[in-house]
Amino acid sequence: MGILRKLGATTTAVAMLGVGVFTAATTAGAAAPVAKAAAVAPKAVVAPKVATKSTAATVLVPGKLRLDKRCMTGRIICINKKTRKVAFMVNGKPLAVGDARFGAARTPTRNGMFKVYRKSKNHVSSIYKSPMPYAMFFSGGQAIHYSADFRARGYNGASHGCVNMRDKNKIAWIFARVKIGDRVLVYNA
Repeated sequence: MGILRKLGATTTAVAMLGVGVFTAATTAGAAAPVAKAAAVAPKAVVAPKVATKSTAATVLVPGKLRLDKRCMTGRIICINKKTRKVAFMVNGKPLAVGDARFGAARTPTRNGMFKVYRKSKNHVSSIYKSPMPYAMFFSGGQAIHYSADFRARGYNGASHGCVNMRDKNKIAWIFARVKIGDRVLVYNA
């Protein structure tokens, strides 16, 4: 704004929060393009699917796990990428919580609501030929499973999109109790 004042220009700004549109006109002659942009803008204003910081805070349950409110009902595995935790929940109570590691930048773990559609206790990846003990598949080839590499190297590595857990006893306990059809929520908050 200081630069525009130095130039002696008038500024008209239209900003739409959540969509990220910002239009500025620097002279009175440019007011028509601003009006045109404002007329077109409502077409771009669609309920954003990505939560803004203000709405993200309203969907979290207070506490160090930063659980999404959708984790408070039924049987669900809540996976928070920001806290790097997996929580197996039943009716709002965490039955097991463990450390998690996620996909690399080129092979990210997908966010969203899924369901466990397959379980394999001694699974071996058909693509990468790596062991995936206690695998619970929730999205394509992505699964929650134990990772010996995560146990050995910690967060210095990454998966090919799976949710790795480092505690073999904990993932075995979760695996024994999770049922096909249980929900899986992967989020970043």
